[in-house]
Amino acid sequence: MSASIVVELRGVKKIYHRDAIEVPVLDGIDLTVQEGEYFAMMGPSGSGKTTLLNLIGGIDTPTGGEVRVAGEEIGRLSEKQLAHWRSRHIGFIFQLYNLIPVLTAYQNVELPLYLTDLSKAERRDHTMAALEVVGLTSHNAHFPGELSGGQEQRVAIARAIVSDPTLLLADEPTGDLDAKSAGEILDLLDRLNHEFTKTIILVTHDRRAASRAHRMMRLDKGVLETADLAGAGG
Repeated sequence: MSASIVVELRGVKKIYHRDAIEVPVLDGIDLTVQEGEYFAMMGPSGSGKTTLLNLIGGIDTPTGGEVRVAGEEIGRLSEKQLAHWRSRHIGFIFQLYNLIPVLTAYQNVELPLYLTDLSKAERRDHTMAALEVVGLTSHNAHFPGELSGGQEQRVAIARAIVSDPTLLLADEPTGDLDAKSAGEILDLLDRLNHEFTKTIILVTHDRRAASRAHRMMRLDKGVLETADLAGAGG
């Protein structure tokens, strides 16, 4: 049996408006990502990578075309439906972690579960399991300011996986880390893909990071093109 399709984009366009000026960002994007695939997207700054990721995650809406994720054409959902859909299907990992500084690691990871019907005990089980996956159960009572950058990103990844989402969207997850911490985060993403069969879309400037993926494409001037992973580790 072939893997099912998690992400399907057809003719997706995005145009922003600055006063009376139209600024085209994405120009007719077609993309299919299979269940269990680890897909990387590269491209220069301003090429639209984050915009495309936001469209897939239901944070933004396309100007034209169709975005279908986890079997749902998300452009047809209301804001309330979209929020519920995101809580079930999407885990976001950002470059700057986006942790809440006054909450502990445990509380930051638990936060998305308040959108679910889980009991307090069930939330605790899920939260500790996610922290265990990222190797931070012993740091569950630490605040973000007491953690290293790599540890903060691990907490952010635990938060992204705590609700067992269909798809992980990682936007430059190693961009603010030193080489050692970046390698550890990429190893963790590898494990989430191989051991837990998570479907991952990674946006990165780092060709070595992209080389971890099964497939890479390049976004430039609003157009998505196939890119060669050969030699990406150099």
